[in-house]
Amino acid sequence: MIAYVKGKITGITEEAVLVEAHGVGYEIICPNPFQFQMEEGKEALVHTYHYVREDAQTLFGFKNTEDKFLFQKLLGVSGIGPKNALQILAGVNVEEFVAAIEREDDKFLTSFQGVGKKTARQMVLDLKGKLVYMVSLTAIEASAGTESNTSKKRLALADAEDAMRALGYQEREIKAILPQLKKEDSDSADHLIKKGLALLSQKK
Repeated sequence: MIAYVKGKITGITEEAVLVEAHGVGYEIICPNPFQFQMEEGKEALVHTYHYVREDAQTLFGFKNTEDKFLFQKLLGVSGIGPKNALQILAGVNVEEFVAAIEREDDKFLTSFQGVGKKTARQMVLDLKGKLVYMVSLTAIEASAGTESNTSKKRLALADAEDAMRALGYQEREIKAILPQLKKEDSDSADHLIKKGLALLSQKK
């Protein structure tokens, strides 16, 4: 098992970061590779999960051990594969996800692509009570208390992404600014679109 890779980040694609360590280049698939954008060209540590199947071996990478652990737990749920797990991690933080599991929030869980009601129920059955130690009770309560705001923010972000695509911006450009957009204290699509366009113009 490869627990982490430490080396120079030599490239970032829409799906992966490329890390050179001791003369070997590793392609590491990540929920959002652009989280590592500030480290491009520098040495960084990427926490990894070595996924092995009969026909393939893949390295999945994460910014921290909490995301990696949640990814592993998600893979243990019937109906959840690596692609689904990555999409979940790309769209939510650990506290929000744990709070959704604890309150059995099917609506929240089925908002992720590829997750239907049956899979959402299975996640609750398999994970409820088994993730709470990853976060504080205060964090779970706070996340649960802002449930509606979180949902609105995710919908507004999706609208903003669609608007930027419609204006001709590439997926790579949009993904690169998503971490900054997620930090915005607003659930208004108009605000996020304006902020996104401002960030995109700075990169030209």
